[in-house]
Amino acid sequence: MLAAQRRGHILDEVRRRGSARVSELAAQFGVSEMTIRRDLDTLVARGALDKVHGGATSRRTASTDEPGFESKWLRQQAEKDAIARAAADLVPPGSAIGVSAGTTTWTLAQHLRRIPDLTVVTNSMRVADALRPDDGVERSVVLTGGVRTPSDALVGPVAVSSLRQLHLDLVFLGVHGIDVTAGFTTPNMLEADTNRALVAAGRRLVVLADHTKWDTVGLSTIAGLDEADIVISDEGLPTGARDLLTEYVGRLILVAATMSNDAVPNEAVPNETSPTSTAGAT
Repeated sequence: MLAAQRRGHILDEVRRRGSARVSELAAQFGVSEMTIRRDLDTLVARGALDKVHGGATSRRTASTDEPGFESKWLRQQAEKDAIARAAADLVPPGSAIGVSAGTTTWTLAQHLRRIPDLTVVTNSMRVADALRPDDGVERSVVLTGGVRTPSDALVGPVAVSSLRQLHLDLVFLGVHGIDVTAGFTTPNMLEADTNRALVAAGRRLVVLADHTKWDTVGLSTIAGLDEADIVISDEGLPTGARDLLTEYVGRLILVAATMSNDAVPNEAVPNETSPTSTAGAT
């Protein structure tokens, strides 16, 4: 198991239990306590956990809590890859699509590289970078302007204005949380405004969300459940959530979370990008 994968599992375990001791984690994952301490130090540095004597505890989260890209990427990697593959299968060559910011949508971008003649509109510098035209596949990538958030989304009036002029076949939306009352949410109000403009630009909306997003509520609603034509999640989604989503959304797709041989490698996760604001297209 790669270190990044182990840290993702450690994060899941601590979040599930609320806390965990170094000795327990070392026994569970079959590594030394020193290795676990290094893993915890990494997770704490990324803001994913709080370290305590002898172990770690999950962070208290609020509706405005917004983890960074690196922290979110550690979570549910196999689920995100399976969801991204299923999403890419919905995209015919020659489409004009919108892709929001996020780690699941960034994973989708890796699989979109095989589809020719795409026009991709995104407010994510990471998604745009993943679709650089250096692989011989014809595509156009349009990057909105805006102010950069902790999750590397470009948001604000510049992004909203550019999106309002576009007409897209499909929009792929990553979300912070899903709730039957609040709908699809994000902790960032400016990101919610930008994502609402992206949703409005598309003929069909596809929401990408692993099972941990269920029953999580961010500060601001992007769209109601009934606005999604398709929701793609994984088989870890609870039965009650499946029933509710089937009632509200056009179509629910559940995938098996098995990391394939050609899944997105941990080493492919890009480093932090530097600009704090941008505008234009690539």
